[in-house]
Order: sequence, then C-alpha cells, then structure tokens
Amino acid sequence: MPRISGIDLPLNKRLEYGLTAIYGIGLPTAQKIVSACGLDPGKKIKDLTEDEVAKIRKVIESDFKVEGALRADRAADIKRLIDIGCYRGHRHKVGLPVRGQRTRTNARTRKGKRKTVAVIKAPPGGEKK
Repeated sequence: MPRISGIDLPLNKRLEYGLTAIYGIGLPTAQKIVSACGLDPGKKIKDLTEDEVAKIRKVIESDFKVEGALRADRAADIKRLIDIGCYRGHRHKVGLPVRGQRTRTNARTRKGKRKTVAVIKAPPGGEKK
C-alpha cells in the first residue's frame, strides 16, 4: 500500500483521485503532480511501482506544503488573527461564521446543534397580583 506524507492512499482509485486523500491536495493539484511525474492519470494506485511512488513523493515534498505542516500553518494563521483582536479573529474565537454569512437563520455548521431556551409558563389560572 503506497504511503505518502503519512497517508495510506486508497488502492482501487485512479491516481489523480487517490492523491486527493492527502490533506492539502485537491484535484487540480493532483493533476499537476501527475503531469509533473509524467504518469498516466488513469492508472490505479495499486498498479504503481516503487519508483513511481518515490517520484510522486519527491514532487510533493519539494513543491507542496501538505498534512502536518499545512495544518500547523493554518492554525498559526487563525491564532494570529485571534491574538491581534481583529473582527475575523473574534468570529473564530466565538465560533461564528467568519466571512459575512447571515446567522439569524442557517450557520448551523459553525454554531453547532441548536440550544433551545425553555419558556417559563404562567401558573394555571393566570397571573397573580
């Protein structure tokens, strides 16, 4: 099983789609990597030789920031926004949408599960004075 950047690539997928299992590599980047290595994008990952895997690994390590390094950079970028106290940093800290989306409805992905607020009922017979 080919292992690149600490990730086991799925064996039954085509090369360009299998590379997208690595954090930081999408389809356009995967296509660039495959063309830079001079490989057939339709080839299955299980059919790759050790030399081809080494070629892919070399291109990824030299030209792209992936997995742990990319995650650390993104976390540092968000921490910097929080530290300088800007609007975007505050939205990250509070857990609300950062890019101007509405929050009156929707935004459930960032806000999480709904928190229902209990309603205090009046005692039977109406209000007492």
